Amino acid sequence: MRVPMVAMALVATLPAAAQAACPSDQEVARFTSEWLGKQPAKGMPVETMEDAACARDKVVAALEKSGGKVVGYKAALTAKAVQERFKASAPVAGVLLDTMILPDGATVPASYGARPVFEADMLLVVKDEGINDARSPEEAIRHISAMRPFIELPDLVLAPGEKLEGVQLLAINAGARLGVAGAEVPLQPTPETVKLLAETKIVLADASGQTIAEGTGSATLGNPLNSVIWLATDLAKVGRKLKAGDLVSVGSFSPLTPPKPGQTVSVRYDGFPGTPKVSVTFN
Repeated sequence: MRVPMVAMALVATLPAAAQAACPSDQEVARFTSEWLGKQPAKGMPVETMEDAACARDKVVAALEKSGGKVVGYKAALTAKAVQERFKASAPVAGVLLDTMILPDGATVPASYGARPVFEADMLLVVKDEGINDARSPEEAIRHISAMRPFIELPDLVLAPGEKLEGVQLLAINAGARLGVAGAEVPLQPTPETVKLLAETKIVLADASGQTIAEGTGSATLGNPLNSVIWLATDLAKVGRKLKAGDLVSVGSFSPLTPPKPGQTVSVRYDGFPGTPKVSVTFN
C-alpha cells in the first residue's frame, strides 16, 4: 500500500538510529485503528523524543489515507501550565490535516473523540518560506499574512491508566483531532502587530457570553509568533520547512475542557479590529 509522500518524507529524513526505534507497523496500525474508531487507546511504545517523532510521522502517514492532505502544524505545550500538566519541559509538534479544520459555527458531536477536550487557540497563516529563517517576533511577522480565530478540539485518546506525558503526546500527533476556524484577519508586518499578538486578551465564553477562561497572547512562549519560530526550528530537524499557506496552531490559551452535549462556546480576541471571534456547538 502506498505511503503518502509528505509523511513518508518526515520518516525518511530521521537518523537511522531513530528509525530503528520507531514503533512497528503493527503498533501503528493498532493505534490508528483505535483512533479512527474513537476508542480509548493503548499508548505507543516510545521512550525518547526521537522515538516519538518517528511514531507521530508513521501515524500521520496512516491517517492521511482518510484525513486528507497536510495543511499545517500545531505547536502543543507552548504554555507553562500545559507543560506542567504533561510533565514536559518544551513544546511538541503535531500535524494538521485538511479534514481536521471545520468552519466557524460548526456543530460537532460532544463525543468527537475517545477523550475529547476543547481549548482557546489561534491559527497564524504563513505568508512565505522566509518564516523558516526568522529568529525573533519582529522578523517572523514579516512572513505571516493573517490570524484566524481557532478553537482546537484535541483528543487525548489514551485509555485511563495509560501514561500521557510529553513524549507520549508527541507520539500521538499532539492529540490533533479537530478544530473550528474563523475567517482570516490580515496582519500588517509592524511592531504594533507584534505587540498586539502578545497583548490580545483571548476570552473563552459560553452561549450567554459568560467568561469560562481567558488568557493573553503572551501565554504561548511570550508571543504567538514565538510558537511559529519554535515550530519551524523543530521541523528543520527532520528536513521540513513551513511554506506559504500553512496554518500554525500556536497553543492553548485556556484549560483543556471536556465538551458537554448542548453546549456552545466561543472565543474572541480583544484588541483586534472588530473583535474577531469563532464558535462551536456540541450535540
